[in-house]
Amino acid sequence: MKKLLVLTVLALVASISTASAAYKVGLLSDLTGPTSSVGAPYADGIKAYVAWLNDNGGIAGEPVELIQVDYAYNVQQALAAYKRFTSSGIVAMQGWGTGDTEALVKFVAKDKIPVFSASYSAHLMDPAKAPYNFTAAPDYSTQGRAGLKYLRESWKEERAPKLAFVFPDNPYGSVPIPAMKEYAAELGFEIVGQENVDLKAIDATPQLLSLKKVEPDFVWTGGTTPSTAVIMKDAQKLGMTCTFLTNIWSSDENIFKLAGDAANGHFGLQGGVIYGQDVPGMKIIRELTKEEPQMTHYVRGFVSAMVMCEGMKMAKATGEVTGESIKAALETMRDFDPQGLAPAISYFADDHRPNLSVNITAFTGGKLEFVKTETLERKKEWLGH
Repeated sequence: MKKLLVLTVLALVASISTASAAYKVGLLSDLTGPTSSVGAPYADGIKAYVAWLNDNGGIAGEPVELIQVDYAYNVQQALAAYKRFTSSGIVAMQGWGTGDTEALVKFVAKDKIPVFSASYSAHLMDPAKAPYNFTAAPDYSTQGRAGLKYLRESWKEERAPKLAFVFPDNPYGSVPIPAMKEYAAELGFEIVGQENVDLKAIDATPQLLSLKKVEPDFVWTGGTTPSTAVIMKDAQKLGMTCTFLTNIWSSDENIFKLAGDAANGHFGLQGGVIYGQDVPGMKIIRELTKEEPQMTHYVRGFVSAMVMCEGMKMAKATGEVTGESIKAALETMRDFDPQGLAPAISYFADDHRPNLSVNITAFTGGKLEFVKTETLERKKEWLGH
């Protein structure tokens, strides 16, 4: 009886030990707030990769446990969620928006918790300002510069191409504009105007009438897919012939549902591939989703979790997995290939830009089509700007 009791206790201890061996990761998501249309598929991608990883050995045999909180895009709720995460013993976190990421910068630095955010503001890529912040896609300024480079190199006329900007009057919309204007001038664009269109706009006619007078060849849109659809439809009604270049949140597979054929003929920027694109990692995603097409945001969430977990593997290979060791491991990551789902990723102790490579997509025949990957030089003076 005593022997049986001892064996039972040992089995219980082993069970508890195994359960506690899971590496806990916080997952901050917007599932019901104003960005839930893109937040939900992004979170699904994160969860899908972690589930796949756990089914394929985890981190050296130990699983990753996600603790998800829907903060509804509310910064105060994000701060409350972070307290829950840290009390649960997380070693890393998957974040979401700019407001919450910025609000948590000092806390995650103090607690030494690496955060993979979906906010691509340039200043969050600078370790001097956000030492524990990482992303799996380049910053908004890099995205904009890469798009402009592609447009300029594709321009065939002798005159300078005319460029205008349309974006919401908030930090998210305005943050890359100075960098893009400076680079546009360097490339030889003629900047002819800018207008503000709100994220919730249902009519952009007044702003577009002003731009129509200056006849831009290209118009940057830095809002969201719904507002971009309004802009494209109104531009078509006004007979404008400009080509739109949209940022990473200004277009996805829903643009054709919202804008119809007004979306055709334009270009968008992506930090990852399109669902179904012929790259090695797509085989895994197609199997996990049972061939059900997913949005580009799903793919980026998948990649974000993959890169974070690769950092955890690297930390485990040299010792204990902690927030501090994950950060140190990530800062030695060089040319990590996320199975072709995104451009290769490298981090440095003084530069957390994952890469300066942006996928250019064309809106053609009611679908997104990959055109090319535009890669910029990793200029030190661009870090944080």
